[in-house]
Amino acid sequence: MEHNGLEGWIIRRKGKWLALWLLSLGVLTFILFDGFKVIESQELEDGTKLKFRTSGEQLQVYKEDSWSPMFIKGVNIGATLPGHYPGELPVTKEDYLSWFRMIQDMGANTVRVYTILDPVFYEALVEFNENQEDPLYFMQGVWSPVNLLAEHNNAWQEDVVHEFKAELHRAVDAVYGDAEIPEEPGKASGSYTVNAAPYLIAWHIGTEWDPEMVNETNEKNVDRERFEGEYFQVDETASPFEGWLAEMLEYTAELEEEKGWKHPMTFTNWITTDPLTHPDEPSILEDYVSVDATHVEAKDWDAGYFASYHVYPYYPDFLRFTDTYQDVHNADGKEDTYLGYLKDLKQYHKGMPIIISEYGVASSTGNAHEGPLGRDQGGHTEEEQGTIDAQLTNQIYDSGYAGAITFSWQDEWFKETWNSLPYEQSNRTAYWYNPLSNEMSYGLIGMYPSKTEEIDIDGKASDWDDLQREEVESLQVETPGVTEMDVTHDEGFVYLKLTLSQPYNRKTDTLNVGFHTLEGGTSSFDSVEFNEGLETMAIVGSDEQEVKVACSYDFHTRLYEDQMEGEESSCAFVPWKLPTSLKQHSSKTEQAYPFQDVGVGELVEGRMSQNGESAWAASGDTIELKIPWALLGFSDPSQRMAVSYEDDSNASELSSEAVEGITVVPWVMGEETNGLLNERPLSVSELPMYEWERWDEVQFIEKPKESYSIMKDVFQRIPEKGEE
Repeated sequence: MEHNGLEGWIIRRKGKWLALWLLSLGVLTFILFDGFKVIESQELEDGTKLKFRTSGEQLQVYKEDSWSPMFIKGVNIGATLPGHYPGELPVTKEDYLSWFRMIQDMGANTVRVYTILDPVFYEALVEFNENQEDPLYFMQGVWSPVNLLAEHNNAWQEDVVHEFKAELHRAVDAVYGDAEIPEEPGKASGSYTVNAAPYLIAWHIGTEWDPEMVNETNEKNVDRERFEGEYFQVDETASPFEGWLAEMLEYTAELEEEKGWKHPMTFTNWITTDPLTHPDEPSILEDYVSVDATHVEAKDWDAGYFASYHVYPYYPDFLRFTDTYQDVHNADGKEDTYLGYLKDLKQYHKGMPIIISEYGVASSTGNAHEGPLGRDQGGHTEEEQGTIDAQLTNQIYDSGYAGAITFSWQDEWFKETWNSLPYEQSNRTAYWYNPLSNEMSYGLIGMYPSKTEEIDIDGKASDWDDLQREEVESLQVETPGVTEMDVTHDEGFVYLKLTLSQPYNRKTDTLNVGFHTLEGGTSSFDSVEFNEGLETMAIVGSDEQEVKVACSYDFHTRLYEDQMEGEESSCAFVPWKLPTSLKQHSSKTEQAYPFQDVGVGELVEGRMSQNGESAWAASGDTIELKIPWALLGFSDPSQRMAVSYEDDSNASELSSEAVEGITVVPWVMGEETNGLLNERPLSVSELPMYEWERWDEVQFIEKPKESYSIMKDVFQRIPEKGEE
């Protein structure tokens, strides 16, 4: 039959899908019909189909009977939700459909996943795209066997190769809707019946490579012959590890060819194993060995091959210390080592496409590493997070990269951070929100504790009246300046509403709230004595608005005393701090680097930006406070576990013990109360204890952060290549 001068034949119908070949001007085009949806691809002479390919330094998409340049604007999607670990795969089809809508509305065209997900992901993606003029595409990651790699330190070990190839096979079958994966703890499973291949941009195999493993692989296989396959090969300068990567790409290509498709290929890499040299990097392992994407070649793979890197602005340390980029200035005229690095990395890969597949910063109270231009690993408000992520996105685009995939779409409570991990119960992190752990808060979509929207920290009592009666405990207190106290909590915070005997005067009054959980602690503060010790103290006054920790309980000093210099040896309460960099002497640079830390106990007045900061507000005789569990010494509030006083000198982590609850000790220092405080010690033991039920299930609030709106603006402003 005739169709606008094109010849076409219906060749197959299966379920909802119709397939049609069109022949025009000698070009064979393959079109999939799904309802009213048309998905174009080009058919090659060997019968395989292409939807995406590389060309020069670009990625291209086939649409409207021609190849168009495409800039990947994407987000990385994790596999879990609060209260779950990734292997539980709790995200539902409805979750994905909702997320895909928000992702596309943001202006992104791609989602990247790290591993095989449950069938609902692929079902949701195909269903979502049925009614989209511009589909949302995805990049499929395949997780390498990290445990076996760590065990053998040899990627060519037979069981490593076997396991990775088995996972690659499962991934290809899952994407093409041709898999029945049996249940296995920690992995996706089920019946994969939906073909998502028309929406697949690329295969993205592997994980961030351990430099010692890469080096040992090279040393153990020095006599291995250069790999040359039918589709991929390595050049004469390639290392054995790079040859292993080429073989894994080759195997993936073979599986794809059997399905009748070809998609672009890449492997995961990061700054630690990049091919550049960094003489200013103090850590030997961060500049130890290279994994060079330019040593791998697509020999006969029409879809092509590109390079991919995770590049964050705060790590490794050479980004802070190098003077290599002192002449590289950003749009604000400031020296910018991140931009300088982007330019160097791009230049090295000249002639091939390269994308940045992870980048970004966290909105959190905690900060785990300092970066140039304030682009730290956390310690940002949501607005600051969005502003920095937008800056990085623009720099990636302006530097000529083929794509930018920000990390990440959603917050992930299960994540751990090196500087908060020593006092967390590592097998329970998914069950509570710790704003000191920045790794939990990289998302553009916030996963907030359940009372985030129920209690507004504004110094007013009305929202407390709306809570369920069983959620609030009214504790009778008889302390100077305080007449009533209500307490409640959620998965991230303890909330207090205090009624004072007089309206709060911020110029003359200071509210102190002590917290007692364990036997021990400090029994005096600012000339006030207690009959039992306190572990932490919240202070709200004209000169100080902060949560402090008792010196005898101070995690920071207990863990890092040998790193710290010039600290006082005797005290009552000290500021809450986290380390951001340990002291070291580098044999590589022959320089000493100081210990660095940052305060995390500030009490922010007014309704806080939702990055997990402590907050307070006063109105008349009412004061509200919102304090993270972590600042009260809890290693797992869901099981009422708190860090203990056990002697743990030289330990890398702190022990925990079960507690019954918290005794809250409030009092006001002011003209009306100072005399009362001098009469007798505050009787902590006579005050009621706040107790709560342990929990194994969590409730949470999911909603876009301020950073989502900022990234929406930048993604919508950045066109796909060729559309300027």
